[in-house]
Amino acid sequence: MDRFEEKIGELLRLDFGVTPDGADAKQLYTAVSQAAMDSLRDGWKKPAGKKRACYFSAEFLMGRLVNSNLMNLGLLEEADRYLKAHGRSVADFEQIEDDALGNGGLGRLAACFLDSAATHGIPLDGYGIRYRYGLFRQYFEDGFQRERADDWLRFGDPWSVRREEDAVEVRFADQTVRAVPYDMPVIGYGGKTINTLRLWQSEPLSAFDFDLFNRQEYDRAVAEKNRAEEISYVLYPNDDTDAGKRLRLKQQYFFSSASLQSILREYLGRHGEDFSAFADEYAVQLNDTHPTVSIPELLRLLMEEHGLCYDEAFSIAQRVFAYTNHTIMAEALEKWDVGLFLSVIPEVYPYVVMLQNGLKQALHNKGINGADQIPYYLVDDGRIHMARMAIFAAHSTNGVARIHTEILKETALREWYAVWPERFNNKTNGITQRRWLALCNPELSGFITERIGDGWITELDELKKLAPYADDERARERFLAIKREKKCQLAAYVKAREGVELNPDFLFDIQVKRLHEYKRQLLNAFSILDIYFALKDGRLTDFYPTVFLFGAKAAPGYYRAKGIIKYLNEIAKRVNGDPDMKGRMQVVFVQNYDVSYAEKLIPAADVSEQISTAGTEASGTSNMKFMLNGAVTLGTLDGANIEIVEQAGAENNFIFGATVEEIASAASTYDPKALCRDNPRIRRVVDTLVDGTFSDGGTGMFRELYDSLMTGASWHRPDQYYLLLDFESYCDAKLRVNRAYRDRAAFARKCLLNTANAGKFSSDRTIREYAREIWGV
Repeated sequence: MDRFEEKIGELLRLDFGVTPDGADAKQLYTAVSQAAMDSLRDGWKKPAGKKRACYFSAEFLMGRLVNSNLMNLGLLEEADRYLKAHGRSVADFEQIEDDALGNGGLGRLAACFLDSAATHGIPLDGYGIRYRYGLFRQYFEDGFQRERADDWLRFGDPWSVRREEDAVEVRFADQTVRAVPYDMPVIGYGGKTINTLRLWQSEPLSAFDFDLFNRQEYDRAVAEKNRAEEISYVLYPNDDTDAGKRLRLKQQYFFSSASLQSILREYLGRHGEDFSAFADEYAVQLNDTHPTVSIPELLRLLMEEHGLCYDEAFSIAQRVFAYTNHTIMAEALEKWDVGLFLSVIPEVYPYVVMLQNGLKQALHNKGINGADQIPYYLVDDGRIHMARMAIFAAHSTNGVARIHTEILKETALREWYAVWPERFNNKTNGITQRRWLALCNPELSGFITERIGDGWITELDELKKLAPYADDERARERFLAIKREKKCQLAAYVKAREGVELNPDFLFDIQVKRLHEYKRQLLNAFSILDIYFALKDGRLTDFYPTVFLFGAKAAPGYYRAKGIIKYLNEIAKRVNGDPDMKGRMQVVFVQNYDVSYAEKLIPAADVSEQISTAGTEASGTSNMKFMLNGAVTLGTLDGANIEIVEQAGAENNFIFGATVEEIASAASTYDPKALCRDNPRIRRVVDTLVDGTFSDGGTGMFRELYDSLMTGASWHRPDQYYLLLDFESYCDAKLRVNRAYRDRAAFARKCLLNTANAGKFSSDRTIREYAREIWGV
């Protein structure tokens, strides 16, 4: 027995008074994690004098850490052997819930980047918030989404270390709080490099005194404690209210200010008040607009606390900051009401004004004056435009897929690109193959390694060597056997979690991602209904049995998204309860979709649904995960789908729908009412929203969805995401996939060629590009 195994037993005995045979899952998880942490402490140090990149992000969707960390340390098999010797296994860790520190692709991308940087020895540290309850736990009640607090910390947090000595103060207009960092090791594959994810927890300035006898003092202390802790309670508080907006701004400023203070403290310890080397030692990547308040905050810290003039401070800031844009949608480009901003962080606002004045001067130097400057203003019509601030004050602005970057340059941010084209660049997103293949699909990983070796684990381009096996009959048969095995595993998981039986011999058609109108889960719902009606009417006789699987959370205040969830669950109830559909078709919406659920769903998929309106999805990363695990893409020419098809071949995927150019051409004359009137299939499915086919429980949700398609709303035109324009093309493509699946050997060939050509989509490649082309590390 080596030191790692001894340590597990010792921790179980000393901390819990149990043996490995008698320990429960939480005790095992804690002991194994702490034993692993003990093994890496000596290597978890920042090398002095080396430039470091800092990734500022409101989300880090890490998933369950224990298995991935053990794998990267080379301890996973050893831990499993030890546990099996005591009648247990690492499968027991399935009971441990994910760290609830993110929501969607933005946060998962951040997690993949940290893994890739550590694996390849790139000094990159993450900075964010240690949310007490994360987003929320989702469950369904009569088909409606319900939310409850996600108390992920009830399982403990053995992978974090509280750094009391590094706490800082963050000051708001109405309160001052302590920001206490919890450091999490980010372990590269092989364990050679260990970076840090520093997450800040908000606490009151003084410790809570339970011995206060004065009731008024006690109540005041409780209120102060609650107000301080509220800042790091929940990811993305509902911003429908003024209070919710204030809390979001507080969160963003809280982690931005705390992170900058921490970095400055490190630098001052080495250089004192000489800031001439600051930009040579730190690069800060702003992951979307959430941390953009870091820009005026760094100016404030350098000028107020260290005496630099504006020009000196701005020069440092511009060399330090870089900005990643994740969206072209105006509503997602954050803007803060000036009055609200002043009421939360008044000390920062003067530096926003300085940036505005600096921008005006820079535009003047470019020959842009008067009214021509207005589209660039950081403060305009009573609002502060955070994306504009990031573009102006950072030296780099990048998109996250080739088409997305081109849209930024040509449309969404064209005026900025015209002035500073050298600042714009593309960094197509990626995913870490360690988690999204090696860890979540060991069967397919073993299949690959047997044939081409294990170099793909750190150099995903090695997968190209797999391509010849797509024409090998035995390889295809083995691949299909593995896919069925993953379906069986998913079926067991869904049965345990949802109480629903899945048939592993069905085609598995899966759409899992955030619930948003532009991602068009509603279009998927309409297509399923169209197939259902065609089967009932006898119009469709040649249909391979299919289960349509969904997983998604709707933001608590996103009424329309919640209506789509209810509608899909109503469709599921109708289809699954119809005796005519038994053995032919099934619809399942899984609850509380998260990273761990994704690790089960994605390897089991035959079809990856990537159906956003062309020009709306910046990149997507679930599309890459499905591709890597051998699913075909059913999608539009949007985001990274374009590059996926270029890599794997249009003949091995299923593309449909209007292109960006075709949508732009149709926009001025687009009439969804006419489409509904003239196309009986469209009319039939859309009318189910209002004709009594399905019940929304009297909420009016379905009528509101119908109206959004037919008449629009005050803030958008009818059918703003062109569901009905793409409906027939999508349904046709869906049936093409279904027919293609009947020839299992030919379908397996398509799947294998997708896996073989997924090398470009490793976050290893992406993070190297950031390091080389933006950060200079």
